[in-house]
Amino acid sequence: MSTLFSPPVSWLRALAGAVLLAASSYAVTAPSESSSAPASASAEALRTTHQRMKAKLERSGFGRPVQLDSLETPGGLQGDIYAVVDHPLPEISAALKESSQWCELLRLHVNNRRCRAGTTPQGQDMLTLFVVRRYDKPVEQAFQLPFIYRVANATPDYLSVEMNAASGPLGTSNYRVTLEAVALDERRSFLHFGYSYDHNMMVRMATQAYLATFGRNKVGFTVVGKESDGQPDYIRGARGLVERNAMRYFLTLDTYLSSEAGAPAERRERSWFAAAEQYPRQLHEIELETYLAIKREDRERDGTKR
Repeated sequence: MSTLFSPPVSWLRALAGAVLLAASSYAVTAPSESSSAPASASAEALRTTHQRMKAKLERSGFGRPVQLDSLETPGGLQGDIYAVVDHPLPEISAALKESSQWCELLRLHVNNRRCRAGTTPQGQDMLTLFVVRRYDKPVEQAFQLPFIYRVANATPDYLSVEMNAASGPLGTSNYRVTLEAVALDERRSFLHFGYSYDHNMMVRMATQAYLATFGRNKVGFTVVGKESDGQPDYIRGARGLVERNAMRYFLTLDTYLSSEAGAPAERRERSWFAAAEQYPRQLHEIELETYLAIKREDRERDGTKR
């Protein structure tokens, strides 16, 4: 007989799927610090962060100025990515100020099968993301996640975007995501992408069980030591989970910003897949042709063949 401490496999897989879904979803409920502060103060705070992290960014193990941080909070998980990108702030603002643009970039993620932009009855911008537990699940089994979208600040030298949802599937809640960008000079910007969410005790236990069984070989990006053969020993567990998904979403942003306006969807999909495959130990889950076929099917079903 199964107990709370030895759940049946079907129950464990369902909750584990919800955990993975939560880690791969965007949303915000509480306003970030930047949303309540004047844009000038928020821009200066982000520049100060860049100066503090400058040396670490310059020697980043990602081969480019990127820093990834993760944290297990008392109620959930949090992931943050900081990066210097070769895009001027006006270009970033033009690419990311509309919820429909976010739908385009969010669909690059392998688990996101559909996205619809719209408005709430109160007139707020929103987008509804359809997320499956695994890439091979049909869209009919996707969770629908409606996110409130808001541009908190948009000035010539600072951008802040937030998305929010009060709850998620099977005990996940209180999602918080921010994207901040500040101009460094006429051609470069400093980005901060952060997200967190809370989960209840049942989901926490399911996470631990999943990571001890089905997900025991999955790793994140933080190096915590060396293996016996001298290779890096990467962080595992819940922080590894949140780091993998933070990186996947950072790559959707980076791919979208690096593509030409109006670029064919398949070109962006190939670029995102190639970027993810730079980190096969952490991010490889699917072959290119399978990924492209799934995305092609999604476009044809929704009538967005571009």
